[in-house]
Amino acid sequence: MEIDHDEITRLTEEYGGQWGINHTRRLLELIAIIAEGMDYDREAIWLAAHLHDWGAYSAWAQKDVEHALRSRQVAEDFLTERNCQESLKALVLECIELHHVGGNLRSGGLQPGDNRSLESILLRDADILDFLGPVGVLRDFSKNSRDLRKAYTITKQRRENLPSLLSSDKAKEIARQRLIEMDNLLARFESDSFGYF
Repeated sequence: MEIDHDEITRLTEEYGGQWGINHTRRLLELIAIIAEGMDYDREAIWLAAHLHDWGAYSAWAQKDVEHALRSRQVAEDFLTERNCQESLKALVLECIELHHVGGNLRSGGLQPGDNRSLESILLRDADILDFLGPVGVLRDFSKNSRDLRKAYTITKQRRENLPSLLSSDKAKEIARQRLIEMDNLLARFESDSFGYF
């Protein structure tokens, strides 16, 4: 049975709002750049990019359940109800479960003997990149608009910690440029605010 892309797009926007659907679109654009010339399952990536944060949306979020694991649960139910092919579903669920840089992932890039799928690496790298550069800065500041000190601290922590978690060479190359842009933006913010934020 074909998975209805229009339904998934509509639900991602309905439950995740403009933030959810635009984050998904950015991830797909980043993956296309990172994976240029690579052979990967585009359907699995498309599904995982749309479903990877559903567990964080208020309709499905559960207190004390990490959003990547909750998203996996929600996606598994959703894909099962739609008779998704088992091998495709397994790949999508792996991508979703491993996309977040929380405690369910080891730090650093690819390790010897690493058996993660290429698709899960691509989604994770794209998700990390979406937290870097001007988009990443603005994401954190918009989430903490009344506490700029907190936004600044979170942004600086991401800037320091996330680049080392990237796996692919292309993602690392993109990150280098985004870090320069991020540093410039934060330096300007520090200067123009006179440190009062």
